[in-house]
Amino acid sequence: MRTRKSPHKLPDLISPTGALKLMTHAMMGAALGLAFTLTLILANPAVAELLNHGGSRAIFIFVGTFVTTFAIGAGLTGIVFILNEDKES
Repeated sequence: MRTRKSPHKLPDLISPTGALKLMTHAMMGAALGLAFTLTLILANPAVAELLNHGGSRAIFIFVGTFVTTFAIGAGLTGIVFILNEDKES
């Protein structure tokens, strides 16, 4: 005999709790990107030299690119985690 399925509920991603979880994932990615950028600059003298010759604008673009890339990646991963969490419960 078939069991009745509960009515379709919206994924947790649409709720305020889901948005907060997603923002948390993106902020963790941004922090990780900032840490990676700092480590790369300190560990590789060639990168530091290029940034010295490029000026402050080059530094902002370099750091911003890494922070944004890591934040987007962590945000997309967070979406997958949140949706999988919904399927399990």
